[in-house]
Amino acid sequence: MTWEDQQDNTIYKVVVNHDEQYSIWPADRTIPLGWSDAGKEGTKQECLAYIEEVWTDLRPLSLRQKMEESERLLRESESGGSSDGT
Repeated sequence: MTWEDQQDNTIYKVVVNHDEQYSIWPADRTIPLGWSDAGKEGTKQECLAYIEEVWTDLRPLSLRQKMEESERLLRESESGGSSDGT
């Protein structure tokens, strides 16, 4: 922990965006557009520990969805058919 962290008495909240990316924001400030409250509030260390626990896949949601779609299409092309049985 740095000296700056030791002197930081700010209460933060964990925020999350539409791509399931997490950050911290001072609890007494309005959350910026595009972000929403993730339900955790505390010291900087507590909030960062929470983020480390819940944000296990750092890829943005949109990238994960595109990768899943690509994998699905690849499996379909390798099997010679579609996933709906036709």
